[in-house]
Amino acid sequence: MKLQVHSIHFDADRKLLEFIQSKLNKLDTFYDRITGGEVFLKLDKGESTKVKGKTLEVKISLPGATLFVREMATTFEEAMDIAIEALKIQLKRFKEKIKEKSVGSRQVILDLSMTTES
Repeated sequence: MKLQVHSIHFDADRKLLEFIQSKLNKLDTFYDRITGGEVFLKLDKGESTKVKGKTLEVKISLPGATLFVREMATTFEEAMDIAIEALKIQLKRFKEKIKEKSVGSRQVILDLSMTTES
């Protein structure tokens, strides 16, 4: 999957970028027509300046749709794990929707062919 990672107001290390890429590549097992994705990494200052939360946003492009998830956690790895689970659910729902549409269109074609034969 072609992936763009944007780290906002900091430089992400190579290990983190590889972790994100490997996690998102696993989504291909759920739906193999993913065309690309964007990841935004942000540091959020907490009430005290020493404690910073991490916000991770993932946008996945599919033919005919875009999936989006935003997660906050204490580490980017933790946020990525939560985001992956949410994206798996969204991908499964998307595939179900496509199946329902294709089955519905086949049924209409079958119904039309039966009415023309009568």
